[in-house]
Amino acid sequence: MGSEKRDKKEKKEKKEKREKKEKKEKRERDDDDREAKKKQKLKNATEVTGATKFANVGDRALATSSNAFQRVFYRAPKHLSSMSVKEMEAAREKLAITQVEGLEVDLAPVGTFEDAGFSKELLKVTAQFQKPSPIQAQSWPIIMSGRDMVGIAATGSGKTLAFGMPALTQIRSQPPCKPGQPICLVLAPTRELAQQTAKVFDDAGEASGVRCVCVYGGAPKHEQKAAMKAGGGAAVIVATPGRLRDFMEEGVIKLDRVTMLVLDEADRMLDLGFEPEIRAIAGATRADRQTVMFSATWPQSVQSLASEFMCDPVRVRIGAEGLKASQSVTQVVEVVEPQDKDRHLARVMKQYLGSSKEVPRTLIFGLYKKECANLHQRLARDWPAVCIHGDMSQADRERSVEAFKKGTSRILIATDVAARGLDIKGVEYVINYTFPLTTEDYVHRIGRTGRAGATGLAHTFFTVHDKARAGELVNVLRKAGAEVPEELTKFGTHVKKKESKLYGAHFKDVDMSVKATKITFD
Repeated sequence: MGSEKRDKKEKKEKKEKREKKEKKEKRERDDDDREAKKKQKLKNATEVTGATKFANVGDRALATSSNAFQRVFYRAPKHLSSMSVKEMEAAREKLAITQVEGLEVDLAPVGTFEDAGFSKELLKVTAQFQKPSPIQAQSWPIIMSGRDMVGIAATGSGKTLAFGMPALTQIRSQPPCKPGQPICLVLAPTRELAQQTAKVFDDAGEASGVRCVCVYGGAPKHEQKAAMKAGGGAAVIVATPGRLRDFMEEGVIKLDRVTMLVLDEADRMLDLGFEPEIRAIAGATRADRQTVMFSATWPQSVQSLASEFMCDPVRVRIGAEGLKASQSVTQVVEVVEPQDKDRHLARVMKQYLGSSKEVPRTLIFGLYKKECANLHQRLARDWPAVCIHGDMSQADRERSVEAFKKGTSRILIATDVAARGLDIKGVEYVINYTFPLTTEDYVHRIGRTGRAGATGLAHTFFTVHDKARAGELVNVLRKAGAEVPEELTKFGTHVKKKESKLYGAHFKDVDMSVKATKITFD
């Protein structure tokens, strides 16, 4: 009896072991099948990415006659590719990435610079930073996978390196360029933004051996031409649209080698009326180029531009949809009488700047060139102030910015020309002496402070002349959790529907049931 029990027990144990082994083998086979399907899906997506697709605005003949170029450099590390949907959603939520749309196979945001797949030389560029910013974390896997992308993120979010690092990677994979034939072209709306972007490329280029030249109006052409010829040519050209068109018409710059086109602050370029220039520039590049667009807002005009200039773009949004100010900026809005602004400015400056031994770095925004000049004349008597506006020569503007950067002048008075271009560390205060013409510009103005993890304060004077923007401003303040003055709500909280400068109102309500009336002329 005892032996029978032992035999039964052994048989049962053997059966359990066999079943356990079979289950384990089945799980491993299922895992292998899933991994194989995932790899095949990724391969298919990569093949689609690498296939010949043409943007509507671009030179198709140039694309078909030119050599193919490498655009896929990214392979997701296992700890990212194996992320579940819930894990990926949690990672994005932590980074305030609110939208990733247009991917066949989802790509998780990278957690470290090494995850992005950059070379050792390029990783030296990131040595001063602890980790990628949210826009960098999500943009790098997408752009390095060869996709066109639209990034919607606030100013000061680290977007220059978001497109800069993939651009440098692509450049290093290609034969050297010739003078006046860049591989990467970055378009910016203002001289200041172009210079700031070029500075980032210059610093990054030192580690990677890639030269960058910045071309913009208001500076001598011969100097910029010489810079493009020096050192065998520049692989990156950062330009404002007007000066670039001049050089194209003179035959100084050819865009037939451009494989990456970047439109930085696309909404601002459209606001400034640069659409014809942008179309002419993009039309001179190969239609199969990679195009990356960054914009702080997503109006209909920018959406239309993206649909024509890009191929199946992936859209990435950081933060909530609509106008949203940086959470790192404390917003104070004060409703005042127009004639009392000077008195209030004196009070506010004394409050924020008067108690420190060293005057905190402060930006004061005016609306018009003459207003800024007059403000500078008055303030310079008592404060270390310089100014920057469109009536100044380029040399004077650069001197003002340099003095502000170095700290020899701690106060910079500016028009909106500087609102998007300046990226100066340590700006503690932004004072809006006059509210801008659009609420988008307000968001960009106050975005000059509270950058790169720091905090800042923006104090704004709002008058009856600005009441048309009251509703939008109330929305911005509420989204940021800022205090909304009761006096501001008295102007009304209705948000006026937008009108395009080129096409008029997009949202006009028309009763289609009403019959046309016949008009008789006597």
